[in-house]
Amino acid sequence: MIVTDPGDAERQTQLLRGALDMCLLALLAREPAHGYELVRRVEAAGFDGVGYGTVYPLLTRMRRLGLVADELEASPAGPPRKVYALTGAGRARLGSWQQQWARFVGVVDAMLSDTVTESPRS
Repeated sequence: MIVTDPGDAERQTQLLRGALDMCLLALLAREPAHGYELVRRVEAAGFDGVGYGTVYPLLTRMRRLGLVADELEASPAGPPRKVYALTGAGRARLGSWQQQWARFVGVVDAMLSDTVTESPRS
């Protein structure tokens, strides 16, 4: 993410905070993954600064809500690791969130495209 104004960083953080759980479900809809891999995928998608301290609590909350399930998987080196997968409820919730997101983005885009970018006359 390119941030040119200090206020932009806070705006980016707030936007990401509102969408990160949806993004994690979308990543898990593609294929199950462990937390480390999800952090790497989020970073590869262009969201800088999303760390384990953010992702793991979200995964725990989504597991408690029944949106994801975890299973221990042998690791090539070290102890077994938890691999997270989307549940049926998680797939349904993701579909609902995608519809909400599309409506939200449509409204915001419409408002932004109707904005006059020239300075008002004095």
